[in-house]
Amino acid sequence: MTNNTSSRDDKQQLTTASNQVIQGDCIELLARFPDESIHLIVSDIPYGIGAEDWDVLHANSNSAYLGSSPAQVKAGAVFKKRGKPLNGWSEADRRIPHEYYEWCSSWANDWYRVLKPGASAMVFAGRRLQHRCVAALEDAGFTFKDMLAWVRPRAVHRAQRVSVVFDRRGDAQNSARWEGWRVGNLRPRFEPVLWFVKPYPIGTTIADNILQHEVGGFNEDAYAELVGQPDNFISVGFDSAEGGLHPTQKPIKLMEALVALASQPGQLVLDPFAGSGSTLVAAQNLGRRYVGIELDPEHVATTRHRLSSQQLKLVRSDTQV
Repeated sequence: MTNNTSSRDDKQQLTTASNQVIQGDCIELLARFPDESIHLIVSDIPYGIGAEDWDVLHANSNSAYLGSSPAQVKAGAVFKKRGKPLNGWSEADRRIPHEYYEWCSSWANDWYRVLKPGASAMVFAGRRLQHRCVAALEDAGFTFKDMLAWVRPRAVHRAQRVSVVFDRRGDAQNSARWEGWRVGNLRPRFEPVLWFVKPYPIGTTIADNILQHEVGGFNEDAYAELVGQPDNFISVGFDSAEGGLHPTQKPIKLMEALVALASQPGQLVLDPFAGSGSTLVAAQNLGRRYVGIELDPEHVATTRHRLSSQQLKLVRSDTQV
């Protein structure tokens, strides 16, 4: 029976129990997990780009940051909050990538410590700052194995037309000259998934490590069965009525592909930034044990509800078979 209750004060439960969702700060709580106890980490970490308040991972601020403008109000929910321009508003903004590296470094050592030798960590990271995440985890000891790409069926294009800016200034000549030009980014159709592995001991072989720790290889057949081909890009979307639970929610099928790629049934999957629980639902669907940590109590409640509902579906399915 799945146990979805936990307490931050129950040290024994934090360090030994599986199939649980823990409400709290993962940077603090991971220090209480035992060494080499996790077979796989799959996590959609904050990208540090200001998607929401929890995604602001730098100290410098500006009164306009995460605010809104008349154009954003007109655009509706698709463009609710103002981000920092790439050029920044001040010299302090140039330190944002460095501060993101420092934030990743604050938890990377514990990720390394709790994983078994040869185990994988699959990390969703934003295109703009993912290289700082790679550097932080490499500095903690990880090997950067590969970068996968999640190709989304749809993506919002928010690049502003330069001609519109000149139209507002009443500058028809430059408006015509810069017709077709935009500021911002191309349509963001893919998100990086960074694949790290914890090195196995020097002097042994990958085959010996697989025998000892049951991790180190990857299940190409199981992965291809879920996504079609053993390629390093995954083109899947949300099932009907699946989305809308979290601002940066990922499809369950996508998370199933990553869980199936680098773990076996019965092994323990950790998501330190669990959000609405898609990683944990995927692990449960595939017969893995799971531990999730999430700071927001509302998202913890959502995750527990999803796990309970999905478990009931699985029981009914088994009964029908």
